Amino acid sequence: MINLDYPNLLDLFKDYLDPNRTESASFLIWYLEHYYRLDPLEAIDSVCDKRGDKGVDGIYVNDNDMTITIFQAKISQNADSSIGDSFLKEFYGTLSQFKNQDSIQNLIETSGDAEVVRIIKRLDIINKIKTHDLQGIFISNIDIDANGKAYLNTIPEIAFIGKSQLIKSYVSDKRTSPIKKLAAFDISGFHTSEYIVDRNTKAIIAPIKAQDLVLLDGILDQSLFVLNVRGPLGKTQVNRDIIKSIKDPTTHKLFPLFHNGITIICEELESDKDKININNYYVVNGCQSLNSLYENSAILTDNLRILTKFIKMDIKSSLSEQVTRYSNNQNGVKPRDFQANNPIQIRLQNDFLSHYKDQYFFEIKRGEIPDKGILITNEDAGLYLMSFDLKEPWATHRKYQVFEEKHADIFARPEVSADRIVLCQVIMEIINELSEKIENKLFAKYVLTKRAILYIIRSIIEKEVMGRDILTKPEEFVRNEQARSNFRECIKKIVSDVIIDINAEIRDYGKDFDYRGKLRDSKWVKELSNDVVNSFLKLVERKRITSLSDEWKKITP
Repeated sequence: MINLDYPNLLDLFKDYLDPNRTESASFLIWYLEHYYRLDPLEAIDSVCDKRGDKGVDGIYVNDNDMTITIFQAKISQNADSSIGDSFLKEFYGTLSQFKNQDSIQNLIETSGDAEVVRIIKRLDIINKIKTHDLQGIFISNIDIDANGKAYLNTIPEIAFIGKSQLIKSYVSDKRTSPIKKLAAFDISGFHTSEYIVDRNTKAIIAPIKAQDLVLLDGILDQSLFVLNVRGPLGKTQVNRDIIKSIKDPTTHKLFPLFHNGITIICEELESDKDKININNYYVVNGCQSLNSLYENSAILTDNLRILTKFIKMDIKSSLSEQVTRYSNNQNGVKPRDFQANNPIQIRLQNDFLSHYKDQYFFEIKRGEIPDKGILITNEDAGLYLMSFDLKEPWATHRKYQVFEEKHADIFARPEVSADRIVLCQVIMEIINELSEKIENKLFAKYVLTKRAILYIIRSIIEKEVMGRDILTKPEEFVRNEQARSNFRECIKKIVSDVIIDINAEIRDYGKDFDYRGKLRDSKWVKELSNDVVNSFLKLVERKRITSLSDEWKKITP
């Protein structure tokens, strides 16, 4: 269980803590990453780092369910205190600043250069407020009192997420034990189908009442779905269609005709003509449906039944993992999945197997079991090449482009090989290692910063005597372990020198500059790169620092 008492809760998001970011902002980033399932880049982009943002701590736009969510987070150092109505009334005032286009325009005009203005503009809130619903979420590490609850009953636009709910709904990234509580299902009057594999493995398929399914332990904290390949995805189109059917009683009896069903793996399974009993169980398929049913428990009827497959087997077995994987083949497909069997990707994976077996594994398909070695996904490789070869680090926040319109530009080139990707990987490993030397810590931790440095290193390599060899014959620098170690040492020296220049450039902007906006601005990144590269070359010419070529000569005989 997580500890939300101060100062223990700071350990939950220590990677996000920084003198230039409020603790509440760090708390909110952690919340968005662990409860909203946002990736770190999107979570950071959604949050206002500092005070003075008109009461707004974060904004998230969900174009799937057409909502704009305004967040406010409060950390209390007193575990015995509670949130009353005064904080919520202030938050309602904050929310009113977004009620229409005029109020948003006024917020923009009166907020100066506050971070909230940058987020509003980047997310196009002023136009989306016409089509999206506005809601507010107040998050705290303490619970709400009676006055706060009474006030919330009058303000449906605001939801409160406190200590109790955060603890109950937290999903650990560690494996948990199966649910060890007997569950019983009424099947009287219905036929079931049984399939026996062997004395230890069998399956029963039966139409189970939704009212019984929502009583399963582990739905609220999601521990019931720990072996599922996905968690709840929110209000996607598929989930909205499920909810629409749930809310229409006339379709309840038809539910088994158009629903794929639910799969439950259990270690104990017994049945007779009237009931099915299970113990030690997980739901491995049907997470989205079961969550939708649970959220609409009040309107379920006896007629709403779902075909449920109960499989008795050893939960820890490889067969259990296989069943989980195969039973989820109807999951939503991402652009990356469409390219998994592309000959270009298969060729690259085979290239890795030929030259880097047990050193690096190139993953081209979500869920494939990697061999030994450092994992490089084709998504990461695409982002590296987008920065290094296409020279567009400012666009790498749009990750979907790697497998859509830019796929051919990124991967379908004769120079793209396992060697080239490993070359980028080695450089990125050094950048990640040395980024702690960047003085502005918020800038240092931002992933686009690291891709911008990769772009700068590429610009320096191009101007080196040995640069052509590095770019045209990367295998000579990374395929052999000793050569790769030597190259790593050379790049480490160059990245270290580059960071010194970056610190000098960034220092002039002050601590509060809009690093997120700047790193998305191609003109700004190009100017930063030109300044850093020119400074680097001048210092090399004056013999103040050594070039990459000279470093290589010193290390290699």
